[in-house]
Amino acid sequence: MHRQPTVRFRSRPPTRTRSALAPIAAALLSLAALPDARAQSAALVGPSAHARVGFERIKFPGDEGVGLVGTSYLVDVPLLEGLSAGPAVYGAITGRRGGFFAIGAEVAWRRQLAGPLGIELGLFAGGGGGAGAPVGSGLMLRPHADLLWDFGPFALGLSVSHVRFPSGEIASTQVGVVLNAINNFRYVPASDLSTPVRSSGRAGLGFDRIQLVAGAYRVRSGTLLSDGSLAPRDIGTVGIRAEQSFGPNLYWGLEANGAVQDRVAGYAEYLGTLGFETEVVRNTLNVGARIGLGMAGGGGVQTDGGLFGKAAVYGVVRLSNEFGLALEAGAAGARHGDFRAAHASASLVWALDGPQSDNSAARPTRTDFSVGLERYDAARRDGTTQALEAGVLKVNRYLSRNFYLAGQVHSAVGGGAGGHLTALIGAGWNQPVGGRFHVGAEMLAGAAGGGDVDSRGSVVQPMLYAGYQLTPAVALRLGAGRVKALDGPLSSTVVDLAVVISYGVSAGN
Repeated sequence: MHRQPTVRFRSRPPTRTRSALAPIAAALLSLAALPDARAQSAALVGPSAHARVGFERIKFPGDEGVGLVGTSYLVDVPLLEGLSAGPAVYGAITGRRGGFFAIGAEVAWRRQLAGPLGIELGLFAGGGGGAGAPVGSGLMLRPHADLLWDFGPFALGLSVSHVRFPSGEIASTQVGVVLNAINNFRYVPASDLSTPVRSSGRAGLGFDRIQLVAGAYRVRSGTLLSDGSLAPRDIGTVGIRAEQSFGPNLYWGLEANGAVQDRVAGYAEYLGTLGFETEVVRNTLNVGARIGLGMAGGGGVQTDGGLFGKAAVYGVVRLSNEFGLALEAGAAGARHGDFRAAHASASLVWALDGPQSDNSAARPTRTDFSVGLERYDAARRDGTTQALEAGVLKVNRYLSRNFYLAGQVHSAVGGGAGGHLTALIGAGWNQPVGGRFHVGAEMLAGAAGGGDVDSRGSVVQPMLYAGYQLTPAVALRLGAGRVKALDGPLSSTVVDLAVVISYGVSAGN
């Protein structure tokens, strides 16, 4: 067995056409075969990055304590030495507000003071709420100052932060602990996306594979929701997993799921996972087991403080060297809440960037990361309709020059809908139209709930957009479309504006 890539579907010998992330076409094969001097003209850039995990106990009105875990991934940007930015997620794991989440973007500046002692100053801005928290329209701001001791591959320290919801009732200052795991974010500049590049390992976020997941929980009979009504016995979910191997058979990952059912619309979970996987039928079948731990709640599901765990066994049938179909079964539940359930899921497994390479040159795979705002008229559960503003994070990964797969998270920041979250997956087409302009179309679907928005779990969102390239790496994009609940009154024109950052990851894996 090809040792390291058990998680990667790489038991076959590597070839020069290994990646399915660009079309298998004669033009690309010709690019990959160009002389070394041409291949080396595009180089992987590796700015510093750090994955940040912190814990603090914030105060809600009435002196109520809520334990908050924060996770972020910050990449250095060239505007100012020490400046970094990236996505971040905060969620409750202790107290009685399981299902309280905040999703957005964070910017930070760090500097060494003396020897290994350093300081980091930062600001998070995003949409938050859930579990009945008094967050108003949902905008959450979190400035912080961290004092860190650098141990080389990681840094550990204390954080002083202030969590505030300007339109709500939460304003809390506290001391917490923080851990930074430091590595490099290796990528190909957007200006070199058409030039082959050699790779010697992972690039981009560094995940080896992702999974698009459809699942279901079978809840214990008699389980109650927070309003005292009986919970549905079956709860459907959709989600995504991202995983990275760190040994011949071991891997770690991240998992996020949301409910697509009206009665528990707004339920969400965000977990870290650890797993073991091995090949049992060469090039055909892998089996494995995994555990997950993180935060969950919302939609009336009783998870108490929010700490949530999951254990499962699964099998993966390979459809090709990059794609597979996984079936999984296991159990899950909240540490202190009433929620306990068996679960099963099916997922499409897509192998991405691996730790090994045959050192051949290949055209990089384009990836877009976007931050923006959207606005639409949202039907509310009291029968009214009111404008809603949401912060949006998007990631697009291209399978060809124009066609891409998309994942998005939307979190309310205005319009009195704090706690409303939407998670979408889909596909799109991007077409340059001359000069710096481009147009495109997307078809997205997923789960939505919370914030008293009458989405009833499942939504679709087709979009059209036009964009303008400020630089090869940065674009402004204006989009318009329709957001519609599959089984509810939510149906409105939606408009969004986003800043798009493009880069490449090496495809010769």
